[in-house]
Amino acid sequence: MILAAAQFTPVPRDIDGNAARMAALITEAAGRNADLVVFAELALSRYDLEAIAADPEKMTVDPDDPRLAPVREACRATGTAAVVNAPGRASQDGHRPFVSTFVYGPDGALLTRYDKRHLSGAENDLFTPGTAEGRFTLGGIRFALATCYDNEFPEVPEQAAADGCRVYLASSFHDDPEWMARYAAMARKHGLHILLANGTGTGTGVDRPDRPACGRSGAWLPTGEQVATAGAGTDLAPGEGSELVLTDVRDLITLMADPAVAAIGVEECGEPLVDVRTAAPALLAAADQLDERGASAHLRQGVLRRLLAAQESLPDGLRLQLVEGYRPPELQRRYFEGYAQKLRAAQPGWDAERIHRAASRYVSPPDIAPHSAGGAVDVTLVTADGQGVDMGTPIDASPEESDGACYTSAPDLTPATRANRRILASALRAAGLVNYPTEWWHWSYGDRYWALATGAEHALYGPVEGL
Repeated sequence: MILAAAQFTPVPRDIDGNAARMAALITEAAGRNADLVVFAELALSRYDLEAIAADPEKMTVDPDDPRLAPVREACRATGTAAVVNAPGRASQDGHRPFVSTFVYGPDGALLTRYDKRHLSGAENDLFTPGTAEGRFTLGGIRFALATCYDNEFPEVPEQAAADGCRVYLASSFHDDPEWMARYAAMARKHGLHILLANGTGTGTGVDRPDRPACGRSGAWLPTGEQVATAGAGTDLAPGEGSELVLTDVRDLITLMADPAVAAIGVEECGEPLVDVRTAAPALLAAADQLDERGASAHLRQGVLRRLLAAQESLPDGLRLQLVEGYRPPELQRRYFEGYAQKLRAAQPGWDAERIHRAASRYVSPPDIAPHSAGGAVDVTLVTADGQGVDMGTPIDASPEESDGACYTSAPDLTPATRANRRILASALRAAGLVNYPTEWWHWSYGDRYWALATGAEHALYGPVEGL
């Protein structure tokens, strides 16, 4: 997964124009293979406390504000998530607004909202502090959100790490370049990958109005090493120039072997396995993948219902092809052990834990396998007459065989491949399935990984021993 910090100088009091600039930057970042774009503090309005105080009705927004429509549409059109910081409208008449972060998913829908918890200087006279932690999961990675002065408080990144977050997204308006060293120390101390989107230009209501924000948006590895940085941007007038900082966080994906997956409880709902070939003949099943009993053509009823809904939403001329659904536990064990054995032969210096984790990139550990619960499906796109389309790799290509191109958001895909994967992902996400990010073809519903990714209290499907 590629993340981008977008740095630009907003135009004062021009929410419509700034939203259009954000939409253009989302589109540009998507063209550079980014899956998520982060913007600086109050980037939608400019850091202009005087303007917000003078006209809070005009200068504040809700997540569904029509003026943010270009941002939401850019997310939908490109399959890219966006982290937008803006003056958030007060929850009730007569109350103060918030410094809000709206996280829009690849479908343009709101994933979460975070309101800045620690206010600074004149912000205390204008805004209400938030109370909730900013957390969301995307692409198998858990993210934490923080806004500028939040980062003065050591407990903020400390709690993010304790909550299992692996990436820390900071939307800020720093005027002191010394902050860059602080982010390096924060990343190193808490083992977080940090991405900073910092402001440029001057603001109103700031403690030092003679000092513009210092730009230098950047990315830091969990070791503290800075791997990307933008310029200072101090010579740019409002509306002029922009810069994207990109960083790759594929190594932070939550794998099937992660203890957090196994820790999810299962409350079996008793939903039956159904044969796709008879229950849904409109859904194409790959005949060459079927075993003697046709086990792989079976799915839980709820998964099949969602696949059919996804197929209905595809563009004309495309349909889904199911390659494998249910996988008996014994077969799952053979697959996992077979791949683990290949890794042992190729990497004799790896210990058992590392082999287990690496194997789970490609085959799920048998005790939590979504396929064995009937909740997972390996699926691809084909034309109306069943011809394959360019998805970049065959289904079941391993990370070694594909040089990492099997990852859903691999960085070096062709435009055609990326577009086709986004079409597939958009349809399946809208139907309620989640992707295992190391395999573009693997989607599931009701299993433990689905529960972890969506925040469900428990999984709906446990292992099924046989047909």
